[in-house]
Amino acid sequence: MPELVICSLGPLSIEYQGSALNVDTRKASALLIYLAIEAQPRSRDAIATLLWPEYDQTRARAALRRTLSVLHKALGGHYLSIERERLALEGPTPPWVDALEFRRLLALRHDHPHAEKEVCPACLEPLKQAVALYRDDFLSGFTLRDSETFEEWQLGQRQALRDELAIALAALTRCYILVGELTEAIVVGRRWLALDPLNEQANRFLMRLYDWTGQRAAALRQYRECAQTLDRELGTPPLAVTTRLYEAIRAHRAPGPPEAVADPNATVTSHAEQSIERDAAPTQPAQASHPTGVSAPLIGRDAERAAALGAFEASAHAAQVLVIEGEAGIGKTRLADELIAHARQRGAVVGVARCYQGESTLAYTAIVALLRSVMGNDPATRLHDLPDIWLSEASRLAPELTAVRAAIPAPAPLDTPGAQSRFFAGLRETLIAACATGTPPGLLLVDDAQWADEASLDALTYLARRLEWQPICLLLTWRSDAVDTRHRLWRLLAETQRQGGATHISLRRLGEDDVRTWLRHDLGAAHEQRAPELAARLYQETEGLPFFIAQYVMALTSGAVSAAGETWVAPVGVHDLLQSRLSALSETAWQALTTAATLGRSFDLDTVREVSGRSEEETTAALDELLAHGLIREAPDTRQDEISYDFTHDKLRALVYDETSLARKRLLHRRAAEALVGASRRQRQGAERAAQIAQHYAAAGDNASAAEQHTIAGGRARELYAHVDAIWHFQRALTLGYPDVAQLHEAIGDAYTLQGDYTQALASYSEAASHAHTEALARVLHRIGGVHGRRGEWAAAQGYFQGAVDALHAATEAETPSAQGELARIHADWSLTARHLDEPEQARIHAERALELATTAADLHALAQAHNILGALANSQGEPEAALRHLEESLALAERLGDAATRAAALNNLALALKGMGQIDRALPLAEAALALSVTQGDRHHEAALHNNVADLLHESGHVEDAMAHIKQAVSIYAEIGVEAGAVQPGIWKMVDW
Repeated sequence: MPELVICSLGPLSIEYQGSALNVDTRKASALLIYLAIEAQPRSRDAIATLLWPEYDQTRARAALRRTLSVLHKALGGHYLSIERERLALEGPTPPWVDALEFRRLLALRHDHPHAEKEVCPACLEPLKQAVALYRDDFLSGFTLRDSETFEEWQLGQRQALRDELAIALAALTRCYILVGELTEAIVVGRRWLALDPLNEQANRFLMRLYDWTGQRAAALRQYRECAQTLDRELGTPPLAVTTRLYEAIRAHRAPGPPEAVADPNATVTSHAEQSIERDAAPTQPAQASHPTGVSAPLIGRDAERAAALGAFEASAHAAQVLVIEGEAGIGKTRLADELIAHARQRGAVVGVARCYQGESTLAYTAIVALLRSVMGNDPATRLHDLPDIWLSEASRLAPELTAVRAAIPAPAPLDTPGAQSRFFAGLRETLIAACATGTPPGLLLVDDAQWADEASLDALTYLARRLEWQPICLLLTWRSDAVDTRHRLWRLLAETQRQGGATHISLRRLGEDDVRTWLRHDLGAAHEQRAPELAARLYQETEGLPFFIAQYVMALTSGAVSAAGETWVAPVGVHDLLQSRLSALSETAWQALTTAATLGRSFDLDTVREVSGRSEEETTAALDELLAHGLIREAPDTRQDEISYDFTHDKLRALVYDETSLARKRLLHRRAAEALVGASRRQRQGAERAAQIAQHYAAAGDNASAAEQHTIAGGRARELYAHVDAIWHFQRALTLGYPDVAQLHEAIGDAYTLQGDYTQALASYSEAASHAHTEALARVLHRIGGVHGRRGEWAAAQGYFQGAVDALHAATEAETPSAQGELARIHADWSLTARHLDEPEQARIHAERALELATTAADLHALAQAHNILGALANSQGEPEAALRHLEESLALAERLGDAATRAAALNNLALALKGMGQIDRALPLAEAALALSVTQGDRHHEAALHNNVADLLHESGHVEDAMAHIKQAVSIYAEIGVEAGAVQPGIWKMVDW
């Protein structure tokens, strides 16, 4: 019996030597369970950060030491391995942890000789034990409210264990079926479904089990509950396979239960599993029109054309197989047509067979087309020397050959020995004979071979292997998105490549330069002036897919699409090609695709699974199907621990999204927003994802939640000094009805101020003032005064500062530290204003008042600002020592606080003070550092002023050219900011210090 027993699946229970472990803090319990689950040494710093995230590292490690002492004492000095930098749980006997035991029992299934998802009778006992251990979710009811990081770890463990429980319950249900214990299977199946009510597979198992145990009404009721849950949560009906099972049970047509087995080597595969989980056969896809009819130039394919011509010329000496493959619309047929034109110009006989979607069940369709194509209008001449026996065999597919000459013997039945070989040999000899009537080599094309019937593929495989030294080029084209690597066409290519008689050309999309060349070719001088802009737009619309380019160019030429139009409607041909690629999808794949289209161009497996409501197994299978059809692809930056995907073309995503009903779009957007919120909390990335979450909430019609997320996104953009983005998000939040209107208008005003758009800043602040109350009103009036100060309107600035002070004194909370801190900042700016109004005594009074208030309030930001203005004031009054003392104190406070704006001001004023003392070498790097900070913050006005100040310092140090460069940059910025009615306000040029 282990000395230490930890039960974590449910409420936490810890026993040591047969008694409950007595520790007086939850942190000690959390530390113990963390080390037990991780089961390997962990660094002290990592654990300290996990349990005390609000502390700095020194305090966190001290708290960890105290907790370790408590826990070590409770464990009698055993089990805790405590080193200088690492901690681990190691005892005289291994601790018993139910979560680890649960996982160990599940892993025993992999020791049996069967596939991962199958079961055998030997799996039953460990699965029963594992499921019995799972009393409730991991650490149910246990929280550390002051440790968000631990709760995130706990949430991750909980979800992982729930997922493993779902796998265990599914396997145990199958196992009970295998051994014939159907009543137990129902009990476990109900628990499986309770864990994941949207899991249709669990519903189908229960429907079968109820039917097998004579509970037909319960089976039918289970289907109805499934349908109601899916409609309520996902807005979708059950899958076709589920509905078919329901109809079979209702009509008494459902198969009976599988025969129970006791053989430990027997597995649930052939009978029970297949009878329960037979997926719906995919519907017959609509036939896509062959992408011909657009005479596109062969642009950007010089290397591919040369390779194709080289293979054709080489076939004059020995047969060659040439394969051209790529996605739909990539230009395979266009390149093949180029080779056909070349061959015909050489006088070669050309045979062409084009395969079509929907004709794959018609035997030998491609071979019949090839025969008739090479025979032309005069088969008697072309096949004059062909022996009767071969002519007879070929007439099986082309009866008109019996008219070539009299008394051709009837072919022998194909069921006789050797008949099949003679038949294929006859086809081979007929094609060779027909091609020999032209100038060698002959060319045989099978276009879109992915849709060729199996019989034609048999004949083509035979032909490719036995052309040998015949002067014939066999050209095959196929869509890579419709032919996976296991397809026989790939095997045929690999075989012929090994024999040295094959060329493989894989076509890729065109680049923007190729699109520009295409436009010059087709549109000529008509759009010459706009060619670069038009090419960029066309490339963006088509993503370099040649068929799309051809369709858009044709639409531009005919006037169906305007080159100057704001939006381009996709031409019919583009829409049809995209539609044809969607037609063969199963129902589950279509649901996954609509979910992905709602999420955006890129998406990941976990989010699609969570939003679609499908199980991990169903989602994975659906994405595999979408990958096989070439509708999505793995994103190039996919990390090993995070699988993400991307649509192969944005127009494909747009088409899927457009064809999704409005109700389902809203449902999916809501679920997407909720999924992203949950993921953001787990990963602590709420602000980073807020913009994306806001878009989903808005599309779901939840304006309040969307407004809140836009506000968070705007705050994040402001932290990154992305002022344009911040303004957009705040304005969007206002449009969506965010309740704190004053706060958002104030934030918008701040962003406009930093951009130097003072007209818009004042308008935003005025709007904020009209909605603000008490202390907030004082802050807004202060900001309005600050904008007037930036414009050199000192009297107006002073009036607003007075109004801000009056507003604060009128408020009931005027004596609070925050109010006093705001008062200190107002007086600091008022001091600068008074100095510019040539009121030195008032400037001194306001500066000293600022210092007094900031000290009383213990407001370090205000204190830094007060010292800054006192330093600037001392410098202007010829008191260099006092100036340096105050400015250095301001700089130290700003660096301690990480306040970039105050730090830039202190650095600038310190540089000006040193300049006045003649210490140019010390002043210059400080001014340059201040300039770098202002650039980072995007404060255009301060940036311009600092360029001027740096220029002055460079000029005095003899660096005239460098000084001129900074002067030019200052002038350029000044010309952009504070402009009203087309005129620059002269006051903005006067800013030197602040």
